[in-house]
Amino acid sequence: MNTLKTSKLCADWRWLILNGIICGLLALPVFGEQLNYKEAHVYVTAAAPVQLGADCGTCAFAPLDQPDEDFPTILIDESKTFQTIVGFGGAFTDAAADTFAKLPRDAQEQFLKACFDPVAGNGYTLCRTTIHSCDYASAMYTYDDVAGDKDLAHFSIEHDRTNRLPFIRRAEAATGGKLVLFASPWSPPGWMKTNGEMLHGGKLKAEYFQTWANYFVKYLKAYAAEGVPIWGVTVQNEAAATQVWESCIFTATEERDFVRDHLGPALHQNGLADVKLMVWDHNRGIMIQRAAAAYEDREASKYIWGMAFHWYIGDHFDNVRVVHDAFPDKHLLFTEGAGSGTWVSAYRLAKNVISDLNNWTEGWTVWNLLLDQNGGPRHAGGEHGSTIVNADTRSGQVTFNPPHYVFGQFSRFIRPGAKRIACTSNDDDFLATAFRNSDGKLAVVVENLGDHQTFFQVWINGQAVRYSSPPRAIITMVLQPAG
Repeated sequence: MNTLKTSKLCADWRWLILNGIICGLLALPVFGEQLNYKEAHVYVTAAAPVQLGADCGTCAFAPLDQPDEDFPTILIDESKTFQTIVGFGGAFTDAAADTFAKLPRDAQEQFLKACFDPVAGNGYTLCRTTIHSCDYASAMYTYDDVAGDKDLAHFSIEHDRTNRLPFIRRAEAATGGKLVLFASPWSPPGWMKTNGEMLHGGKLKAEYFQTWANYFVKYLKAYAAEGVPIWGVTVQNEAAATQVWESCIFTATEERDFVRDHLGPALHQNGLADVKLMVWDHNRGIMIQRAAAAYEDREASKYIWGMAFHWYIGDHFDNVRVVHDAFPDKHLLFTEGAGSGTWVSAYRLAKNVISDLNNWTEGWTVWNLLLDQNGGPRHAGGEHGSTIVNADTRSGQVTFNPPHYVFGQFSRFIRPGAKRIACTSNDDDFLATAFRNSDGKLAVVVENLGDHQTFFQVWINGQAVRYSSPPRAIITMVLQPAG
């Protein structure tokens, strides 16, 4: 990655020598033993010693028939496979696009390379955007502000042509044309709502159900005409939240009925049946109730690809698995997680990604890809100060915060099309998930929850590789098949 200097990030030579000795001892051959995996390439993000996506070399596998349950062990069974990954990424909000536009060209290229380059950066491929404005914009706007315009004769995405569409196109180019984009509305235009405004919740008026469905169609076709196809949409961002910014309330039955009777048919009748339609787009807590309402109605369910969810009220990781177990033909996508740029936020990010992936989630997107030095721009006020990446629009300096590197421990190595394989831990201080990529390599991501340096091992097919984890480290091992 362009911001990494491995010699600096792996500067604690005593720690490196210790790991080298352990890896060397485990590499001693056993006569006549055929190992399935030759070595593990190790990448580390940790606060002490500071390592930010550091390439820490390779460790060789050694035979180990029976793991000891008292030694921290990540156990992998690659014969058992689960969901396929869509991708990882963040959100193209107006705040991110406006901040990006204010940067000098070299800083823009630095950001794009660090986030989207599949070799030198985090390799993002799955990203979110908003249908007109959300709270992270300089001002509120819609694509049709003409009250009562049921035919949407005045619909236009002209606003997005200034900064957002150019930003998305630049990012797509940095991915090598591999960007998958989904979109979410925060509120219909105020003239379609019971409270007459985009803010403070309110509901969609029944007389505008079809108009709002047609608004989705207009948006999808307008973006496609710009050469930016939209892969999926969610019905409503945070459908149960009344906010001081753009928001709109849908109960589970109201969302179901809107999908069944208006949005689903509108997409299908306009050649947009392939667009992935997702419900809920809110927290994990009551997602089973929302899923049941949508999926148990056969007519509504036929239009719905799956469920989107966030992380803001409690962890409730098991709820994600329960939704999958109850409706295994539907898909799960984590669509928003906002945090600060701190190490504490980075640790939370790793725990959430691992837990969601292990519970059948197929993709994971953080919130704003980029914010300015004030944590904005944000018309709702209350700037958060930092995010995964911040840029000072006065100096042009881009700062990649710890969550950026932690997220890269997943996105750089678990590529679109990867399949999750069975992965468990025998130690409460270690969380892990594992995937087989299409090139045959395995990516194992391990989080050390403990506050001390600890040895652990990854065991697979009668062999193991050991490593000494720094405190609170996130470690990715890429396992290369022998031969």
